[in-house]
Amino acid sequence: MPVNSRMKACSCRWLGALFCLFVAVEGRGVDFVQARLDGITNTGDVMAYVLPATALGLIAYFKDGEGACEFTESATITMAVTFGLKYTIQSRRPNGDPHSFPSGHAAITFCSAEFLRKRYGWKYGLPAYIFASFVGYSRIRAHEHYFRDVAAGAAIGMVTTYLVTTPYHGWQIRPTLGAGYRGLSVSRGF
Repeated sequence: MPVNSRMKACSCRWLGALFCLFVAVEGRGVDFVQARLDGITNTGDVMAYVLPATALGLIAYFKDGEGACEFTESATITMAVTFGLKYTIQSRRPNGDPHSFPSGHAAITFCSAEFLRKRYGWKYGLPAYIFASFVGYSRIRAHEHYFRDVAAGAAIGMVTTYLVTTPYHGWQIRPTLGAGYRGLSVSRGF
């Protein structure tokens, strides 16, 4: 099977799996009709969908079939580990609801942020990490999670994505720090 056909088949299979898991973030969808706690909570809930959608949008923009496979694989592993822990550990949320540890919102948003950083560089990764941190903050502020839940979700998302993702073969710009110098490293893979 040619490489492009294999990537397309992989992309379709993994995108289907990602979609199923993506809809199940925290076991429920975002309620756009009923105002929950406040604007910060609602924005955090929406950002849990926007960051993965942004990653998928950049994958489409760069026509990056390999990136599609890597993102969907990392998101699938991230959410499988997250839900496995949620239903194994059975910790209570600050508001008394079940399945607190770890945070699914934090897991998927930090998974997306790490994918954007490692695959396409800090240009996309830094804003994504800022938004992912906001999502984590909003979950704590809404009394949906404790800090440990968000930190564990973030760690799961970042580690699984770091292990699965490879840099894109386009231009990469990275900060470089060393003894007595600071600068930018510019590279391109072929």
